[in-house]
Amino acid sequence: MSKITIVTGASRGIGRNTALGIARNGGDVVLTYRSSRVEAMAVVAEIRALGRQAVALQLDVGNVSTFPAFVEQLRAVLSETWRRESFDHLVNNAGHGDMALIAEMDEDSFDKLVNVHFKGVFFLTQKLLPLIGDGGRIVNISSGLTRVSAEGWSAYAAVKGAIEVLTVYMAKELGSRRIAVNTVAPGAIETDFLGGAVRDTPEYNRFFAGMTALGRVGVADDIGPMIAGLLGEDNRWINAQRIEVSGGQGI
Repeated sequence: MSKITIVTGASRGIGRNTALGIARNGGDVVLTYRSSRVEAMAVVAEIRALGRQAVALQLDVGNVSTFPAFVEQLRAVLSETWRRESFDHLVNNAGHGDMALIAEMDEDSFDKLVNVHFKGVFFLTQKLLPLIGDGGRIVNISSGLTRVSAEGWSAYAAVKGAIEVLTVYMAKELGSRRIAVNTVAPGAIETDFLGGAVRDTPEYNRFFAGMTALGRVGVADDIGPMIAGLLGEDNRWINAQRIEVSGGQGI
């Protein structure tokens, strides 16, 4: 029986690549998107072209009040599409970038970072726990910026640091169900993140490339397949770890 993975924020970037990597490894995917249904359905079509099953559901991970309705929608999809009552893996990928110096950060931007990257991850996982099969996996996405610093990223890095601590506690509390929980921490990646800043702004690109042993910033193809591989059965004993995928950033 194929494994089913939920990947949040999978209409583009790392989420999209992760979903496609899972499909190439023989898995099925429930992908979520916040606003771009067209992009999400394009990913669904790509996955189906690989011979796997996929469904796209709308979800705003920054709005916890919508989570109960999402869970009920997911129950229906699992039943109708897979004739199942559970799924196997959860990849908490959805997020956004917002940078400002500590002296200039406004409260609204700060709250959005907390709501999407920490509060949303915490309570979405909580709501989905009854549907995750025993022996499943959870992958939370952090950032290389929790280990090396760059001006303007304090709030973003802080909420990602909270995710890394949360991952350890999830692994401890879910261990009795044989659910492994890990953090993947990408370095600077050329995606639409922060309006495509790393990809489209030469000075950012050079700055982060200069911090990396391999001499370049990453691309989504450097991250998605790694996450998909982490979900494989051969990696079942990896648990409660922070795994950085940054090309050697800041060494």
